[in-house]
Amino acid sequence: MPLIFSISVRLSLFAHASEDDDFIWAVSKDDAIQPLTWNVTFGIRSPLGTPQQVLLVNGGFPGPEIPTVTNVNLQINVVNSLDEPLLFTWNGLWQRRSSWQDGVPGTNCPIPPGQNFTYFFQVKDQIGSYFYFPSTGFLKAAGGYGGLKVDNRVIIPLPYSAPDGDLFVLIGDWFNANHTDLQAQLDEGGRLGPPDGIVINGKGPFGEFISVDPGKTYRIRICNVGIATSLNFRIASHNLTVVEAEGSHTQQNSYENLDIHVGQCYSVLVTLNQAPADYYMVASSRFTDPVLNGIGVIHYSNSGSKVSGDLPPGPTIEIGFSIDQARTIMWNLTANAARPNPQGSFHYGNITVTETAVLEGTSTAINGKQRYAVNSISYQNPDTALKLADYFNIGGVFSLDFPRFPSGSSPFLGTFVLNTGYRGFLELVFQNDESIVQSWHIDGYAVFVVGSDGGRWSSASRGEYNLLNAVARSTFQVYPQSWTAVMLELDNVGLWHIRSQIWERQYLGEQLYFKVPNPDGSFRNEADIPPNALRCGQAIGH
Repeated sequence: MPLIFSISVRLSLFAHASEDDDFIWAVSKDDAIQPLTWNVTFGIRSPLGTPQQVLLVNGGFPGPEIPTVTNVNLQINVVNSLDEPLLFTWNGLWQRRSSWQDGVPGTNCPIPPGQNFTYFFQVKDQIGSYFYFPSTGFLKAAGGYGGLKVDNRVIIPLPYSAPDGDLFVLIGDWFNANHTDLQAQLDEGGRLGPPDGIVINGKGPFGEFISVDPGKTYRIRICNVGIATSLNFRIASHNLTVVEAEGSHTQQNSYENLDIHVGQCYSVLVTLNQAPADYYMVASSRFTDPVLNGIGVIHYSNSGSKVSGDLPPGPTIEIGFSIDQARTIMWNLTANAARPNPQGSFHYGNITVTETAVLEGTSTAINGKQRYAVNSISYQNPDTALKLADYFNIGGVFSLDFPRFPSGSSPFLGTFVLNTGYRGFLELVFQNDESIVQSWHIDGYAVFVVGSDGGRWSSASRGEYNLLNAVARSTFQVYPQSWTAVMLELDNVGLWHIRSQIWERQYLGEQLYFKVPNPDGSFRNEADIPPNALRCGQAIGH
């Protein structure tokens, strides 16, 4: 479907705009506007054969794909027809200088049932593959997700030949219980346990049937939209050439199969160069026993045979395989970024680190109930969105004293924000002393994943960092009894979310926010509060 653009629209929303302003609401008023309207409802579907309540966007499960182009302003009017509050967040798609549009409870008040809210933000300088999902409560377990792709403008060439086709494959674990039952289970102090299966584009085994033309090359955008499980993706007899990870062009390595951890997205090129037939497409669970398989079909348009026989083999519980593969995902230094300059022109390894924080996510119990914590703090969502409390100087909502290092103290409930310095260069280390693979996400930024190794991180670990071509992305894994280090330049003013992508852990406290302050209050550093911003808690009346 072609994009619908309104060119050079000047809106009354630009209350502070002058003729010279390029940048209000983190967008240029002269760039195209792509309007969308979503009605969000519950409906009954049977992804794994069991009828259950799922989240529908405009009647669809998954929700509609958003195709757009860099510099376009997305205007998404979300009508909440549910019986509970709702927000959408844009996984990996950062809002430049406008955390007001981030769509998480710390930056936005949830949309009440029966009301609507219009997101308005620019997809600036972030060619790549992303997805959206509901961020409130435990709605993510009900679906409501969809693909979001940002294509290049014609003046910015891709580092590979334009593919003949482009499609999303959304893979994820799935539970047959309704999200309300899963949420109640966690509220009562329990844990979720293993999922019931794996779905591909919201469909169970053999439900997803993709027809392709022989001899052509397709770009397949694969995102793990699940809530708990790392997955391995493969297509029988076909290689996957990775070309992009969450907005970064990568070195173009080919793989028989690819590990995709919770919340991650990749673009791969697949050339249909095999005999005309149907081929298995598999997303299988990693590090689980038993292994769960999501199965779809890649159908050559001139195929004369259906899929049969064994599924193509893939890794199961082997950690070493995943670690070795992850180390081969690197930045393509010669590829153009969103601007004509190559990605490699940003020499992140030559920037002096000004701030360091070590974040340790742990499973714990508080008041006899299962919780998760970061540096001994189990996050609690206050009634007032943090961003509103910060903007209106409302005291008592949160503290800026988030500890920068693990203390080993007894875990407790609280609302703390990590305070940082504008234009600083932050080294964040994620420590995992548990036996599972953790997955972390940082809103507002693409971060350089510079290092990962077993054991405890120390200052000596910096000697292992990749300071040349580490991939920049928003979601990254931390292997069991290991650490992962990332670096980021603190140039995007706002309050931004750091969260576990494993939704049970996020829901029960494994999350925090960090603040990048506006040094002079200028609208050029940070967009002003949107005129349609919802109010909640102590911000009501402001």
